[in-house]
Amino acid sequence: MASTSTSLTLPVLPLDDEVVLPGMVVPLDLNDADVRAAVEAAQAAARSTPGKPRVLLVPRIDGTYASTGVLGTVEQVGRLADGDPGALIRGRGRVRIGAGTTGPGAALWVEGTPVDQSVPDPLPGQVAELVKEYKALATAWLRKRGAWQVVDRVQAIDDVSQLADNSGYSPFLTTEQKVELLETADPVARLKLATQQLRDHLAEQDVAETIAKDVQEGVDKQQREFLLRRQLEAVRKELRELNGEQEGEESDDYRARVEAADLPEKVREAARKEVDKLERSSDQSPEGSWIRTWLDTVLELPWNERTEDAYDIQGAKGVLDAEHSGLEDVKERITEYLAVRKRRGERGLGVVGGRRGGAVLALVGPPGVGKTSLGESVAHAMGRKFVRVALGGVRDEAEIRGHRRTYVGALPGRIVRAIKEAGSMNPVVLLDEIDKVGSDFRGDPAAALLEVLDPAQNHTFRDHYLEVELDLSDVVFLATANVLEAIPEALLDRMELVRLDGYTEDEKVVIARDHLLPRQLERAGLNADEVTIDEGALRKLAGEYTREAGVRTLERSIARLLRKVAAQHELGERKLPFSVTEGELRGLIGRPHHVPESAQDPAERRTAVPGVATGLAVTGAGGDVLFVEASLADPETGAAGLTLTGQLGDVMKESAQIALSFLRSHGAELELPVADLKDRGVHIHFPAGAVPKDGPSAGITMTTALASLLSGRLVRTDVAMTGEVSLTGRVLPIGGVKQKLLAAHRAGVTTVIIPKRNEPDLDDVPAEVLDKLDVHAVTDVRQVLELALSPATSDAAREVPAAA
Repeated sequence: MASTSTSLTLPVLPLDDEVVLPGMVVPLDLNDADVRAAVEAAQAAARSTPGKPRVLLVPRIDGTYASTGVLGTVEQVGRLADGDPGALIRGRGRVRIGAGTTGPGAALWVEGTPVDQSVPDPLPGQVAELVKEYKALATAWLRKRGAWQVVDRVQAIDDVSQLADNSGYSPFLTTEQKVELLETADPVARLKLATQQLRDHLAEQDVAETIAKDVQEGVDKQQREFLLRRQLEAVRKELRELNGEQEGEESDDYRARVEAADLPEKVREAARKEVDKLERSSDQSPEGSWIRTWLDTVLELPWNERTEDAYDIQGAKGVLDAEHSGLEDVKERITEYLAVRKRRGERGLGVVGGRRGGAVLALVGPPGVGKTSLGESVAHAMGRKFVRVALGGVRDEAEIRGHRRTYVGALPGRIVRAIKEAGSMNPVVLLDEIDKVGSDFRGDPAAALLEVLDPAQNHTFRDHYLEVELDLSDVVFLATANVLEAIPEALLDRMELVRLDGYTEDEKVVIARDHLLPRQLERAGLNADEVTIDEGALRKLAGEYTREAGVRTLERSIARLLRKVAAQHELGERKLPFSVTEGELRGLIGRPHHVPESAQDPAERRTAVPGVATGLAVTGAGGDVLFVEASLADPETGAAGLTLTGQLGDVMKESAQIALSFLRSHGAELELPVADLKDRGVHIHFPAGAVPKDGPSAGITMTTALASLLSGRLVRTDVAMTGEVSLTGRVLPIGGVKQKLLAAHRAGVTTVIIPKRNEPDLDDVPAEVLDKLDVHAVTDVRQVLELALSPATSDAAREVPAAA
């Protein structure tokens, strides 16, 4: 932009942190020494020249003068509105400041050169658009402020330089921005700068207005909600007073409850966080109800409640003996546990490594032997609370570990609910029917039990619903199961196995007399002096009317007997008191269902013909007697080969083939006519064909049956056997010796053959059973045949029959 050659000499009027642009009219206070000196100097100079006094308005920022000033004329000198002396000065044009010079008065005089502000006429298209944009922005800003008169004045300005300098009145511009406008000599560039500054300000103003509007709406909503809540509280208060209720009965002050509760520190911190969330949520939010349910669950758990263990070892043993007959293994294990707990407590070892001396016992045995009731007796003996958790049919992993709180209707797992129900952190928890746990697409509950039943991990058990650590190390877990093989190996490894193999006949009589009969008398509405059952009747009920490992069917038989007596008394057919003897059982409840083989007529026994042997087996209901029948087909009508029936497993089928192969290879040595086996079919059958059977323990039984069939010698009626057979005739060990011997005793068998390597298992068999059994431990099949087969007689030396 070109400048004129005219030079001006003017007194400097400094403006501290203020900027005056051309076209602006400003009042200045003459009390300021620099302002007064400049005005007086201008007035003195004006006396010798025509026109109004002139000064140079120069911004002074932090003591530094700008390079460009504004030529100003003193329009009037007088008093300001507050009464102080002042001068009214109008900005005329830009002046580029040169060197300093001298002049009249105390003011600073400088030389300056006016800046040319001319713009081509007519305006170029871009400049015209810029003028239009600036006017639109300025109009929008002025309208927001309600300055309608100024809008007209701005719209009337057509000069580019004047329009740009008009922004000097904008109060939102900083001093630095005004200095930048002042020092921008080109009018078009200055208008662009003013337009950009105005545009930025309007954008900031829009954002600020949006924020202010949002804040105001939020404040209004909060105020409205606060007002409605106060009204709601007032309505509730009036309703409570109307119904006669005391204020505060249903207090929702969870924070006070959390602070007052006896919680572990980590649990308290988690509860405080949930209370904070609850306070931030509204009553209509579903999250509020979830948090309340969670807090109620946490506050109801007995985090620091524990019952004192009864360390009277003799008393605890007495309780177990009084409530259960037999089951010596379990009683000894519980007594050992209590003794160790007592000694740990006396030596200050109650808690070691954050863990206590919890116990996990697995009670495995057939139904009806008292596994579930034993859990109550253990709790009674220890002085602890008892909780039973039924796991039969549970297929959802969340039943054990709880549901995530994100699910609708989420609940803690059964373990946490058991602790809550017990009201203490050290109850006896009975996990009933742990072998009936299933798995499907919802997970494997047995896998979730791994942490619960591991004494090395369960002191930091974490339920999915609670999401805080729960110490289960002081809980005594008892698990019950009927079938050991159905329990996963990893889960079984975490428990101490205790087998309950069933009761002897003497133990059943004691249990019936001391426990079952008193209970059923009460249920039948009878007194002990009205109906009595003598020991002979109880023994016959246990031996001939029932055949089971437990006593559940025996109890039902006693209940049926008492109901029959009570009904006959009410009908006037029988007078009380009445004593039930052995001879009256048949007239009351019918004939016996299980008559021992030894009590039957010799001609009616199963072993009355060759080819039938008595074996021993273990089922889910305990030990049982298993008969094996063998026959030879007619060579003209039957096909050669081995036929097996009775729903047998692969292992049992292989045992039959081994038995047949042994007899074929050693027939001459055993003096058996094995030549007939080449052309005649062999059929081995296991009665009770609907019951699946498997296992190797019937090997010597099948060998004995085939040898009896070939030799024509009968198998002794009083002999039962169990053992695996090899191709060389060795008798190999098997399992379940105790249960099998108890079954033989129940069936009236007097002689039992077992493998020699199973002889140590006889230590587990009750002494009263061993006293009544003649047990032979053998190593070879030849010994079995010598013991089991009857001596050869003239009748027995007949031809081999076609069928048995």
